[in-house]
Amino acid sequence: MEYLSKQRYDEIATELKHLINEVYPKVKDDLAEASAQGDRSDNAGYREARRIQAKTISRIRFLQKILEHSRIVNPDALPKDRVGLLSQVEFTNLSTNTRMKFEIVSPHEMDLESGKISLQSPIGAALMGKKVGDIAEAQVPSGTLRLRIESIITCLQ
Repeated sequence: MEYLSKQRYDEIATELKHLINEVYPKVKDDLAEASAQGDRSDNAGYREARRIQAKTISRIRFLQKILEHSRIVNPDALPKDRVGLLSQVEFTNLSTNTRMKFEIVSPHEMDLESGKISLQSPIGAALMGKKVGDIAEAQVPSGTLRLRIESIITCLQ
């Protein structure tokens, strides 16, 4: 079971609907057109159309599985005093004295450029359940990071 914000759940549902209703019919038409051009063994257009069809079907199935096995998280039910899903956490890396701020999200919502890290990432997992003032230790490829929780804000998505 995976928990998603309402916003991300709706984004995935919209992408799925677009793929099924708009992209896949076009892919099917392109494949039929390429197939009508003759010998399929020497037809690069046909092979490309089949590759695009397989990629589109794969994406559709992937998104269907995400939605099938996901639930929308109720932000009101989340703890306010501990780091959890949809928490915005400000912490200090004690080795470098650098402050960082990230939102803890599901793996399907992760976007480092937007400041969103997965709860399954080493840092996300280390922060989960901690309170303001706690020290979290995250095992990362470069070693162990010691992170002090400075503030927690539960996002209301």
